[in-house]
Amino acid sequence: MNKDSQPLFRALTLPNGIVLNNRFVLSPMTTNSSTRDGHITEQDLQYAKRRSHSAPLQVTGAAYIEPYGQLFEYGFSIADDDCIPGLKQLASAMKQDGNKAIIQLTHAGRFSNQAILNYGHVYGPSPMSLNSPIKHDVIEMSQEKITSVVNQYAEATSRAIKAGFDGVEISAAQRLLIQTLFSTFSNQRTDQYGSQNLKNRARIGIEILKAVQQVINDEAPEDFILGYRATPEETRGSDIGYTIEEFNEHLDWLLSVANIQYLAIASWGRQIYQNKVRSVGPHTGQYVNEVVHNYLNGKIPVIASGGINSLESAKDALKHADMVGMSSPFVTEPDFVTKLANDRADMIDLHISLDDIEALAIPYAAFKDIVKMMDYGEGLKKETRDELRKLENNYDQVNYQPVDRDKDSET
Repeated sequence: MNKDSQPLFRALTLPNGIVLNNRFVLSPMTTNSSTRDGHITEQDLQYAKRRSHSAPLQVTGAAYIEPYGQLFEYGFSIADDDCIPGLKQLASAMKQDGNKAIIQLTHAGRFSNQAILNYGHVYGPSPMSLNSPIKHDVIEMSQEKITSVVNQYAEATSRAIKAGFDGVEISAAQRLLIQTLFSTFSNQRTDQYGSQNLKNRARIGIEILKAVQQVINDEAPEDFILGYRATPEETRGSDIGYTIEEFNEHLDWLLSVANIQYLAIASWGRQIYQNKVRSVGPHTGQYVNEVVHNYLNGKIPVIASGGINSLESAKDALKHADMVGMSSPFVTEPDFVTKLANDRADMIDLHISLDDIEALAIPYAAFKDIVKMMDYGEGLKKETRDELRKLENNYDQVNYQPVDRDKDSET
């Protein structure tokens, strides 16, 4: 192994004792290849199998906990027990090489485009009337609705355990429901979940993590992994939705109610692991990852992500993190880590043509509405993203079918 690569191949022990044999993470990437009602397809399974060796910790794309929280049109669901047979096969496919399979649990809140199209309205922190993608209302969540969502996260965790996943990841990043309640941009409430103070804005996240942890305590193996994905600072130009100091304080509250095993830092844009603090305060101008990593001081590992697609960028990201997460590069180069470990970095090829689709087990109709999100991070070159964009043309020709519920889950 090349000496430059060695820091990335040191083993890492999570707080619960699980040992990961290197520092790479397969970060969430929704292929948008499930059925219209959110069930796992054979294409989902083949994609996961082809990447089962890619990293020791692997996190699925967003699994929605209720239809009003659906992020992508052909994303997969964990909203009811009918989803469990397919999810069981997905977990088995991801774990076939001995890696840890984590399912990400999400609620898109007011940014659920699919709920807007399906129902004409969405739920969010505060009432709004909007015109994109169609004219619709954002309905302020009642106390009953908030309680229902907290319970749905708990129920989804139970299903993940029954499906055989090694853990769940709660995503509070990038405009998802939990994040919008934490944000003073989105949250204009005046009740106990309102924007009057930090504890109120953090309340729903604390309640969700507490409920999820209770299910883990009651139903999961001792080494079950609970991960948390979040955006440490929210800015719009010079305006601040919340500061990194507020974010770090809320982490303390979460760690007091839940046995979190890692924090994954996520945001919008290119090379986000190089983002610097923009809010005025003691950390202005410092790297965001550095501030959070130093604050946690080894309590839990930190995963850096965003634009990591080479040995050099992975090493750079690891300076202020314990693991590095990649998503887009594993789409086109599932053997990235293997090649790096075998001193074949020169063989890493992040570009593809449509002739490579079958060998890479990329669904024939995949990434509908996803490539535009890849465009933000530019983890793949534009010509590669444009090749993936062509797959959207296949959606009218493909009718994805759910996997056989009675199929043996062993792969």
